[in-house]
Amino acid sequence: MTTPSPLTTVTDSNPGLPEVEFGCSSDGYLVARVGDTAFAMLPGRDARHYLATGWRINRPVAEWKRSDFYGHSGGLADETAFRTKVVENAEHQREKRALGRRDTGSNANTPWGPSQGTTVYAEGVVCHSTAGHGGFHLSAERNRKVNPVLRAPGGWYEEDEAWAIVAITFPHLFTGYERRCAERTIKDSWPNAWEAIFGIVLLPGESREKDRRAFEKEHADNWIVVSAITSDQQPGFVEVVATPGGRRGAGTEERRFLVPSDEYRIGRFGFVVDETRHPVYSGPSSFIGWQGRTSP
Repeated sequence: MTTPSPLTTVTDSNPGLPEVEFGCSSDGYLVARVGDTAFAMLPGRDARHYLATGWRINRPVAEWKRSDFYGHSGGLADETAFRTKVVENAEHQREKRALGRRDTGSNANTPWGPSQGTTVYAEGVVCHSTAGHGGFHLSAERNRKVNPVLRAPGGWYEEDEAWAIVAITFPHLFTGYERRCAERTIKDSWPNAWEAIFGIVLLPGESREKDRRAFEKEHADNWIVVSAITSDQQPGFVEVVATPGGRRGAGTEERRFLVPSDEYRIGRFGFVVDETRHPVYSGPSSFIGWQGRTSP
């Protein structure tokens, strides 16, 4: 693809894909259109960018504005990453059309409430939408094909994570993009099942859940922050409440510490207090619940 100047619109007519149109919005942001879906590369925190989405913006891309976009679809490193995501979506839409899924009405009851409509992926593989949630229902015959370590009794698989179980069981019913997302979801959420099914040991960084368990094991005896607030009494510090291993619940010991503001970064699974550098704090608190209390 040719890289457009900020003031031009370029159409990518890659054969077989929906038309991909790149350009610049009226307020200077990189934007793109794939069918009815609109994309923008918008600035986020810490000089980073994120992929924003919109739907059916019925104006030329040069007239689009930031306020046309409402969806947040993850961070972007640079313009190349933006273009890659847009083209990936075009490929996804092309494959989805080729799969021939059918939308129908429905009055079925689901674990998430009355169904308001269904998408039929194949005989016995139906995805329900409801007012608040949704997910797949597999017929008894289809559900027997799901690996026992992931199989749900009754064949219901909710849309946030469990949908991925359906996708890895019937990959021919899903697009390449969906299959990649499903693989990532299974690895992150059910690492033991992934390793058992595929005989592959997941390494550090390949599964969020496995990494979380390792973090909790390594720091079981460390003080992990469970609450934090910018200190009104100690400028330049964050006042934190921490517990052993980040545990919560009645009877759990809590302590307060002061952490320099420029050091406090939560990380993937929590902030580990360094007792050699972050002192126990027993002074006046910015936490309403701690006002009048002191640390041990």
